[in-house]
Amino acid sequence: MIPIRKAVFPVAGLGTRFLPATKAMPKEMLPVVDKPLIQYAVEEAVAAGITHLIFVTGRNKRAIEDHFDASPELERELEQKGKIELLSLARDILPDYVSCLFIRQKAALGLGHAVLTAQPAVGSEPFAVLLADDLIDSDTSVTKQLIDTAMSNNASVLGVQDVPREDTSKYGIVAGQRLNARTERVTHIVEKPKPEDAPSTLAVVGRYVLESAIFDHLRKTERGAGNEIQLTDAIASLMREREVYAHRYEGTRYDCGSKAGLFQANIAFGRKYHGLIPE
Repeated sequence: MIPIRKAVFPVAGLGTRFLPATKAMPKEMLPVVDKPLIQYAVEEAVAAGITHLIFVTGRNKRAIEDHFDASPELERELEQKGKIELLSLARDILPDYVSCLFIRQKAALGLGHAVLTAQPAVGSEPFAVLLADDLIDSDTSVTKQLIDTAMSNNASVLGVQDVPREDTSKYGIVAGQRLNARTERVTHIVEKPKPEDAPSTLAVVGRYVLESAIFDHLRKTERGAGNEIQLTDAIASLMREREVYAHRYEGTRYDCGSKAGLFQANIAFGRKYHGLIPE
């Protein structure tokens, strides 16, 4: 497998769970202490060696593009006032060697369609997919953990964690053959099964490393749950031709697609990294 340098960020969702805050602001721009969710995801990708960031956007997402662009007026203001630390925060959001590309998803047809929309920019290379809703605090970038597993196995890799059986209907669920304490070869994958039908309690979270062959399978995938093109269905199809692995990442995940998860993340990050909340 060639080095993985591209990452796709599907950011076209409406964020209705956070209305009215997300009426005019992308949910990916909701802050955890002092950074928006999308910046945490981008920093994780860059720490894994990603140099090309591909954002699949929708209407009312211009704030994401602006966030990763230069802001000459703000920078000039901070420089004139001698606020050097704040200037660094505003100016150094991305390293100079990292590039951004923004692609509009023309129809809200699900995660699988969002990933397929990125195909012209990804080309024939393997790539990572990161969902900003899943904020994962880890010593080693979770994306790097998955890339290392993908490189050693020459295959696609899904980030997974065990969930309570009663929650299986919220996730794609996998089952497989254990290779070691953290990795297994996937033999079954199903989207949001009822607890009594789930093949395991091992859930796919918002981190993937995928071979470009996934695009062919996405093009052939019919609309499934929610009348959407499900990435899970395309992965199941890919498994008929290529091995796919699941990796139990090291780190703590916060489901920031929910109010409770976002609140918990703010408390945890405020305490751990900013000293804002006493133990």
